[in-house]
Amino acid sequence: MNRKRIRNIDGIMRSNPIIKISPKKKMINVAFIADSKKRGRFIQQPANFAVLPKKIKVSAPNNQNIKSNGLRIIPLGGQEEVGRNMTVFEYGGDIVILDMGMQFPEEDMPGIDYIVPNISYLKGKEKRIRGVIFSHGHLDHIGAAPILLEKLGYPPIIGRDFTLAFVKKRLEDYKKNSAANLKTITIKSVNDRIRLGKFNIGFFEVEHSIMDAVGLILNTPDGTVIHPGDWTMGKDPIDEKTIAYNHLANLPGPKILMLESLGAIVTNPSQTTEKEMYQNLEQLISGSEGKVIIGTFSSQIKRIGHLIEYAEKIGKKVALDGYSMKMNVEIAKQLGYVKAHKSTLIPVSEIHNYPENKIVIICTGAQGEDNAVLSRIITDNHKYIKIRKNDTIIFSSSVIPGNEKTIQKLKDNLYRKCDNVIHSDIMDVHTSGHCSAKDIQEIIRQIRPDFFLPVYANHYMLKEAAKLAMGTGISREKIFVLDNGSILEFQNRRARILDRKIDTSYVFVDGLGVGDIGQVVLRDRQLLSADGMFVITVILDSKTKEVVGNIQVTSRGFIYVKENFDLVNETKRKVVKVIKETTSKKTSVDKKFIEDNIRDVVGQFLFTKTERRPMILPVVIEV
Repeated sequence: MNRKRIRNIDGIMRSNPIIKISPKKKMINVAFIADSKKRGRFIQQPANFAVLPKKIKVSAPNNQNIKSNGLRIIPLGGQEEVGRNMTVFEYGGDIVILDMGMQFPEEDMPGIDYIVPNISYLKGKEKRIRGVIFSHGHLDHIGAAPILLEKLGYPPIIGRDFTLAFVKKRLEDYKKNSAANLKTITIKSVNDRIRLGKFNIGFFEVEHSIMDAVGLILNTPDGTVIHPGDWTMGKDPIDEKTIAYNHLANLPGPKILMLESLGAIVTNPSQTTEKEMYQNLEQLISGSEGKVIIGTFSSQIKRIGHLIEYAEKIGKKVALDGYSMKMNVEIAKQLGYVKAHKSTLIPVSEIHNYPENKIVIICTGAQGEDNAVLSRIITDNHKYIKIRKNDTIIFSSSVIPGNEKTIQKLKDNLYRKCDNVIHSDIMDVHTSGHCSAKDIQEIIRQIRPDFFLPVYANHYMLKEAAKLAMGTGISREKIFVLDNGSILEFQNRRARILDRKIDTSYVFVDGLGVGDIGQVVLRDRQLLSADGMFVITVILDSKTKEVVGNIQVTSRGFIYVKENFDLVNETKRKVVKVIKETTSKKTSVDKKFIEDNIRDVVGQFLFTKTERRPMILPVVIEV
């Protein structure tokens, strides 16, 4: 192998390794550089060396003759919604993917569990995928991984320890033993450098509401992408220095900043620091006359670990409740992020063995989810936890957009049962892991990008982020607000959006079904949820073409049959009339023709009587 001088993608000589995957020889090339004055060399090792597991096989590239059309950025989700975050980067035939997130269903999607990105664009390109990088472990960034990784043939995945542990756990929950198919590359340090095909990959620290979040640097000859994933500016962290991003300004140009912009409309953010938040939580825990119930996100491992340590310090016991809460803390314990605290952590079934003022319960359900812990507590359906007037209930979480009404109802019901309900409107008991408008402008000033792409938010938020960028001096033509499926191409320091778009239509997950629920089925469900169903069963004599016995009418979600005899009887007469008009003794019975006519006539009749349009299901049985 030819020796050559090696530089990290920020142009600085370092002693950290650069890792290069060589698919053709199934080898990994690692460059170790002693210092900035010495020459470095690639040391060739077999493919199971260092960061890659023994089972990894790197396919031979099929793009040797593919000419580069520049760097292409293709969002498959996250540009028109909060969630479903997934972005494809393409250069010279090589593909790198950032995140594989899920989106929770909207109110007009009855029965849908969640939505995943549409990967039809990647069909036939599986062997060109050099790796999938996960920025952090929230479901809107890893939730679709079990489905999409399998469909794409399990390309290598890259992330930090906590993130990769979450991905593995989610795969196992989805399909047992599927995690054995994973080929993982662990980011041990933000100074790691990885080469995936023609892409040079680097990383940088970010601050977010989950451990092991990491920012991505993706370098090609036609541009350097800087993507922090989800992020926020430091709010006086209690055990770390505030993170700054000035060093990213030194990366090779043109610099393309892709910035999560959920907070673009937050113009007057709370200035609560982590230190103030913890002081308030500790005061509430120590001063409660009854038990303390804290509802928070199960991903807030740092906060949960701090609360466990504080409870131990003042002699209180902690019970964790909620599947994701217990699972995430167990993962964090295995990684050493949370201490074991064997004498402090107790099963929720044992809380009655201790005085109530010695109990702290940390649980899920602060978003008002059906059947979650807080919801079951409120409805008195929790087996072990009962609310008392002198208990203290704390909402240590933000409101996910779309959940406002549900959370307000949850709070109202808690206020009926307890005198001490604490949330961010009355006390600073939560700090957000997302940016504000001021933060967006500050990070732009620090990085000084050549191009700006707001991402990971609703369209109107992206437009507001674009305005903020212009306020920092970036010209309008250097800012791109993309839709899902847009193809943005960078070449020769210029950028353009291609005329065509790729398919990013919803892929619904319903139970074990992935993508088998289309718009037609969804419309049927919407109709059923709005106006119900009306089933008409008719037995027809094949010889006489006359109705045999009584016509059966079944209503679900439309009317109560026993209280609407007149409407039901008139409907039956309409059905008999339709049958007489559409049948003849000289011809065979055409059941579909009869059913279609019944559906049309009865549908119009019911609308004139009720101004509702139930789903009408005629069933004609020929005997």
